[in-house]
Order: sequence, then C-alpha cells, then structure tokens
Amino acid sequence: MALKRTKIVDIFSPELVGEQVCVKGWVRTRRGNKHVQFIALNDGSTIKNLQIVIDLEKFSDEELKPITTGSSLHVEGTLVASQGKGQTVEVQAQTIEVYGTADPDEYPLQKKGHTLEFLREKAHLRMRTNTFGAVFRIRHHLAFAIHKFFNDKGFFYMHTPLITASDCEGAGDMFQVTTLNLADLPKNEDGTNDYTKDFFGKPTSLTVSGQLEGELGATALGAIYTFGPTFRAENSNTPRHLAEFWMIEPEVAFNDITDNMDLAEEFIKYCVQYALDHCQDDIEFLNNMYDNSLLDRLHSVLKEDFVRLTYTEGIKILEASGKKFEFPVSWGVDLQSEHERYLVEEHFKRPVILTDYPREIKAFYMKQNDDGKTVRAMDVLFPQIGEIIGGSEREENYDKLIGEIERRGIPMKDMWWYLETRKFGTVPHAGFGLGFERLILFVTGMANIRDVIPFPRTPNNAEF
Repeated sequence: MALKRTKIVDIFSPELVGEQVCVKGWVRTRRGNKHVQFIALNDGSTIKNLQIVIDLEKFSDEELKPITTGSSLHVEGTLVASQGKGQTVEVQAQTIEVYGTADPDEYPLQKKGHTLEFLREKAHLRMRTNTFGAVFRIRHHLAFAIHKFFNDKGFFYMHTPLITASDCEGAGDMFQVTTLNLADLPKNEDGTNDYTKDFFGKPTSLTVSGQLEGELGATALGAIYTFGPTFRAENSNTPRHLAEFWMIEPEVAFNDITDNMDLAEEFIKYCVQYALDHCQDDIEFLNNMYDNSLLDRLHSVLKEDFVRLTYTEGIKILEASGKKFEFPVSWGVDLQSEHERYLVEEHFKRPVILTDYPREIKAFYMKQNDDGKTVRAMDVLFPQIGEIIGGSEREENYDKLIGEIERRGIPMKDMWWYLETRKFGTVPHAGFGLGFERLILFVTGMANIRDVIPFPRTPNNAEF
C-alpha cells in the first residue's frame, strides 16, 4: 500500500521518529561528499527545510543527476533523529522520484542572495524563496484572523461591488470599465462620449472603496465588514502605493467616534497577536534576516494603550518639536508620513489615534463637529508605516450631508440610494478602512508594499 504524504510542517513530530514517511517538495540545496549527500527539501508548508540523507551506495549517479536546486521530488524513507546541527529529524532516503527538473543554467533562483528588486521581476517564482514563503504564509494567517475577529464579534461579511458608478473618495483616480471600442467611441452631438451604448449605460469604474455600500449593510444588519480588492489609478511609484490592493472596512450602526476607536484598537491588536501566535517561525526568520527590531515592535504594540489626541493637539506637538520637516506643518495641512511617524516613533513611542481633523481635508461623509471647522475623523498611526487605519463617525443628518455635498460641488445624481439612508430611519454610525497590505508590511517588517502582495499592480507593471 502506497505511503500517504506527510507535509513537512507536520514531519517534526517525535511520534513519527522511526516511521516510514513519504514527503514531497522542491530542492533548496544539495551538498555532500563521495559517500553521502544531503538535500534540503521544502514543500511551502513551513519555513523549515527537511534534510534528506542519501547514502550514495543505494543510488546510481544517473538517478541523482537530475536533482538540482529547484527540482521537485517524491521521497520515501525512514524518519530518524538527526545527529547533525540545524535540524531535529531527517529522512534516510530509500526511494527518490524526480517529478520535475530545473536546469541549473536556466533556473533564475539557482543561487542565493538575490535582491528583492530582482525577485519582483520573477514574481512567478519568488514565492519559492524563504523570504516570500514566510511573507505569504503570514498574509494567509492575517486574512484568516480578520474573518475570525469579525465573525466572533457578530459582524456579517458583506460583498460590495467591484464595479461602481460612484467615487467614494472624490479623488477621481479610478480605472474605467467599458465594453466600448476604444478605437471608435460613440459620440454625442456635443462631442462627448455616448455611454448609453456601453454595457451599464453609464460611466463605470473599478471601486476605490466598499464603504458607501457597507453603510447600507450596517443600517440593515447592524454590523458588517467588507474584505476585498480595491483599485486606484494613481500614478505613484512609492514603496507605500499599489494600483490594486485589499481593504477591510467595518461599518457599525449606533457606533460613535469613541466606539470606532475602541474597535480599531482591539482589531489591530488582535491581528498582531494572532500573527505572533500562529506565525512564530516565519516572523522570527524575517526578524533575523531583515529587521532585527521586528519582534520587539510587534510586542510593543500589544503592551500599551494607543495614545488618543486631536489633530489640533498633534499639530501643536509637531510645531513645538523643533524638527525640520520636508513638508512644513501648520493647522489645516494634510499630515504626511513624516509627521505621523514623528508623533508615533519619536514623541509618544507608541501607536497614536488622531481625531477631529479639519473639515476641508477630509471626505464629505464625515460627521461635522459643532465648531464648524472639524469632523469626527480618526486615523490610527503606526511605527514604520504612518497611517494604517482611516475612519470616522459618518454624517447621519440628511440636511448637513446634502449641504456638504452641494458646498463641494460633488455630483451625486447617481447616489440617491446613499442619501436615502439618511431619510429613512437614519442612525448614528461609524466605520473605518484598513489597508491589508499596510498591516502585512508592519507584521513582516518588509520595506516595500510590492513585497507583501503576490502579484503587485503598479504603473507599467501588470505582467503576471
């Protein structure tokens, strides 16, 4: 009877020592002498490689010749306690089947020490490296943690549309969706494009946020969250921006700004703790290889309450700091990453929740304060990252919301459905958005957002 495969993550069990095992994976390295060879085998289930010991008297040169870095194997043998350093157990191979070869003259990952920039050009293979195996296992666990957190708190997972006729952020940087022939667009008499001939009969785009539709769900189901891809056609090549990224957006009926801050802090601490509990080996690897302050930083986030202060108080601290910022700071400016990181990393030395931003630099849907100048916005600021969460209490008053829309000249003719939630049973409600990749950046210690998503979409890059 054929042996059942054991994943390498499960092989390091004392109960299996002395047993016959079947393992399958890819060769990371092969070394040895004229008597014995050692293969480091990895199947992606763990950062740890399994050492395969080959007694050269039992195998012919012809059998072993195809086994090079990158080749894939099926190995059966006895699991024994290891006498060497670096591993607790190893497999004494009895049979080896080569599934697929990897020509050492062509395989791009034949050698160690490739730069992250080089590996981005090999996105179809980079997940086989230790670094990206660790990053994408952590990404999986964090995604699972997000669903678990909200499910356990009684939230409902809501799928909001990816194709939309509304611009939630009002920024205009959206990818258009059309079935029209771009080489021969139908025109109106005034020369504008005739979208009545298009699939949806109107201009549509890929969404930048599921928030507006999420609010509809919250005013019916009480507490919802979205978790899906969002898109922004911003021509930015910074280490913090992607054209396609994932967002988590909870919306909760009857919550105010304080409830919103409490939820955000509890949520992000839960995610960090979950990663520490379930990704210890991968995080330790990244800590040792890329950022030796990573573990300390993760633990520090859990130890203390986040600082809460108003935007106005934050501006006063920045102005009194004596620090020369690249972007000058004064009341009314939209804070840059350097300002946010100063508050977090140098002044308070812990995460900060900044509230009550100037009305003019925030979105139209945020609840207005009585001072007429600020809104009940909240941003969670993190070390190394800057803003990691942005949210607010939403404006539930119909007249105030309409007034703000008209004041800003926002075209709302296609958003009657959003405004009607303020006419029929309106309630106080609040929510926020967390950029998933920014969370992964923080938990992994990686420096570039392109390295925490399997296939990054950036200007001039959509190959894979």
